[in-house]
Amino acid sequence: MQTVRSIHPMDELKDRLRQILNVIPSGSKIYYIDYPVHSNGGDLLIMKGTEAFFKAFNIRVQKRYSVLDFPQHADIPKDHIIVLHGGGNFGDLYPVHQKLREKIIETYPNHRIVMLPQTIFYHDEKELLKTAAVFNKHKDVHLYVRDTLSYKIATDHFSTCNVYMSPDMAHQLWPIRTSSNPDKELLCFFRMDIEKTAEQEKLESSNKADYLDWVNLYSRSQNKIIRLIAKVMQRSPGLPMYWVWSKYTDHLVGKAVNRFSRYQMIQTSRLHGHILSCLLNKQNLLLDNSYGKNSNYYLTWTQNIRTAELNSERKPKKPEETAEAAEAGSTRFQTSTNRMEATT
Repeated sequence: MQTVRSIHPMDELKDRLRQILNVIPSGSKIYYIDYPVHSNGGDLLIMKGTEAFFKAFNIRVQKRYSVLDFPQHADIPKDHIIVLHGGGNFGDLYPVHQKLREKIIETYPNHRIVMLPQTIFYHDEKELLKTAAVFNKHKDVHLYVRDTLSYKIATDHFSTCNVYMSPDMAHQLWPIRTSSNPDKELLCFFRMDIEKTAEQEKLESSNKADYLDWVNLYSRSQNKIIRLIAKVMQRSPGLPMYWVWSKYTDHLVGKAVNRFSRYQMIQTSRLHGHILSCLLNKQNLLLDNSYGKNSNYYLTWTQNIRTAELNSERKPKKPEETAEAAEAGSTRFQTSTNRMEATT
């Protein structure tokens, strides 16, 4: 009798990223813009996953720019695709990145522009309508979103954009294997910013565990080096600093991997605390953030991973709803792809 091997859900999520090749084909020349230069390890994991994706599929990065050193007038060849870093800064919570995104769409109306998987959130609907007015003037924008709510916002407002559902780029790093054996029981990797919730505070008062966030995972000297590199990029944008930053972030991501590896269990309100735990195949409990980013991501992509659990009252009323929405995103993706193939 032949044994059928089941596919790990993380393999499926990594494989799903391949659909991006329909808009950034293998061998493409690209400009990679808005890569992170700060101490948020989640964004660094996204960057490492993105670069791994480029390498795996022979996508040739001609130039890289962060929000700190993007030039006032970059002369980007017409046959190059502009690729914007993914993450959770699409909206009005992080206006510096959103303004750069909109500036690029306005400045390069004849380029293909691809935004890698994002979560969309706006406090102010007026700001969302301003973004939509900019986006809807461009005819070749491709926006990947990480959850069903972001997909609805994008499809409702960005009428000329091609919108697709996709997991986070950090899934390209699967699997991360370490030789470390856990010697501690519980790490509470909790956020310490505006996205913190009362649910998290309740756990903080009851847990006896080690507590960390990205900001204090790294030492004072490491954070000082991060700020120094950022300052040099901002003041001397012509210097080729990406190579230095890339090497240093290998060290920073490695530190996060090593720290997580020491624990049997992770409780986290950081989306990439959850994703890193899944990449390590480690038991983890995910708490929501202030506007539902974490629970939406879990219900869309990671709820079938046996080592992961959502600590929230927010359970799907109909389990098939997230699957249907993801399928709708995939269908729209295929329709758009067929249309592009017919015209090239």
